[in-house]
Formats: sequence, structure tokens, C-alpha cells
Amino acid sequence: MRHPVLVALCLGGTVALAGCEKSMSDAQVERAIKDVNVIDESNLNDVMLTVADPGEAVAYFQGALQKEPDRVDLKRGLAKSLVRAKKPTEAAQIWTMVAASPEGGPEDRVMLADALIRSNQWDKAKAELNQIPPTHETFDRYRLEAMVADSDKNWKKADSFYEIASGLTTKPAGVLNNWGFSKLTRGDNVGAEKLFTEALTYDPSMFTAKNNLVLARSAQRKYDLPVVNMTQTERAELLYTMALAAIKQGDVTVGKGLLAQAVETHPRYFEAAARSLEALDANVSL
Repeated sequence: MRHPVLVALCLGGTVALAGCEKSMSDAQVERAIKDVNVIDESNLNDVMLTVADPGEAVAYFQGALQKEPDRVDLKRGLAKSLVRAKKPTEAAQIWTMVAASPEGGPEDRVMLADALIRSNQWDKAKAELNQIPPTHETFDRYRLEAMVADSDKNWKKADSFYEIASGLTTKPAGVLNNWGFSKLTRGDNVGAEKLFTEALTYDPSMFTAKNNLVLARSAQRKYDLPVVNMTQTERAELLYTMALAAIKQGDVTVGKGLLAQAVETHPRYFEAAARSLEALDANVSL
């Protein structure tokens, strides 16, 4: 949506200025109006890329590109909006065009690799990352490099890239959680526990890291909740996660007790935990 009041005020000022200074040409007035429109459009683009509904943002940039199909900034906006709208395959197609254009740069190729990973095209993502010059050292680049190395089971390289990425951002909780999950899949439960705990120091509200932390501890047969901030509902859900992990490891009695705690702790009826507990009581395998 445009900002008619702002535009009207700015245009009003322009007209007044034109009336006072007879020497101002029509071309100068037109250029002043155009500058106002550019600022107005830039603000709207930012809104569409951040707080607007993803579908609405996609429609906005598609419409803008129909009028000005050669504008790379609008293509970038469309690609980012498509990712937000969970359409990474379409986003990758747009990023491919942007990266190949004369105005394309290393960051566009990083965003292309991101879209390819989201659409499960790992080999293509790796090929794009390999084309990025080593001097382009950004958080997103190394975060993606770590994920690709993970997919190749190149643990040494993955650890190196995760470490670099975590040092290139003031909000490393997400990448630390990913790194911890990587360690968890390798069976390094102690290392995973440490990374999940560190992630929560940066974002105490990240439930995924809390759940992963419980999994890492349960794998070591630590069947007590970690000392982290949690709501009552989260406490019940974490007890449930711990219970299932215990049962899968053969610690059925412990798991049954944890399921009972989960049912009792949840502020509402915890159907999944209650059903699992009933199944155990009936000697039915989970």
C-alpha cells in the first residue's frame, strides 16, 4: 500500500518550491517527484519482505515485475518472498536468473544455494557454493557450507564451518542448535549436549534446542530435566520426549514413570502421553 499523505505533503512542498523559484524547470520538478516515489516504493518493498503476508508479498513483487521486468531488486524481492511462502523451488529459479545477471553477486549465489537446500537439491547447492570466492565470508555462506558438509558426512569440515558461522553472528542460537543436532546424529551425545546448552544461553525460548538437549541427555541415560527456562506445557512435552527415548533404549520402567509425570504436569489433557501410557499398561509396543 502506498503512503498518500506522505506523497501529498512532499508534492505539496515541491509545488510551493516551484512557485517561489521560477527558474526550476519541469524536468527538475519531475525528478523531485520521482525521488519521492522511489523512497516510498523502497519503504513498501521493505515492508513486503519483513512483516507482510508471504503470499501477498509474492503477488506484490510479481505485479511489480510485470511492469518493470528487468529490475533485479524486484527479482530479489520475489525470490525472498517465495522462500518465505515455502516455495523454494520457484525461488531457486528466480535466484538462478539473478545470480547469472550482470548485477548478480556472491550473496545472490549464497541465496540460491539456500533455496536449493530448502528444495532438497543438495548437489546443486554444493556446486553453487563452490563458485563463491573465498573472500566472501558471511554467516549465511558458512552456515550453508556446514549443512552441505553435514549432508556429505564430512564431519571435520562441518565442525569447522559451524564454528566459523557461529562466530560471524550475534545470534548464533540457530546454528549452534544445528551443530548440536549434527553431533547427535553422529553419536557424540556429550558434544551435542554442550552445544544445545550453549544455544539456549543465546535464546532461552528455543524449544527445539530444549527438546534436542533432552534427547542428548537421554541418550546418556540422564533422565532428569536440564536446568533451563521452560513453561509448564514445555515441561510436560520434554518429559514426554524423555519418556519415549527411555523406552526405546529399553528403560521401560523409567519411561512409564516419565509418561505419568508428563500427563500429570501438562496444564491440559495430554492425549499423546496418556495414550502411550495406556499402551504400556496394556503391554502394547509403542
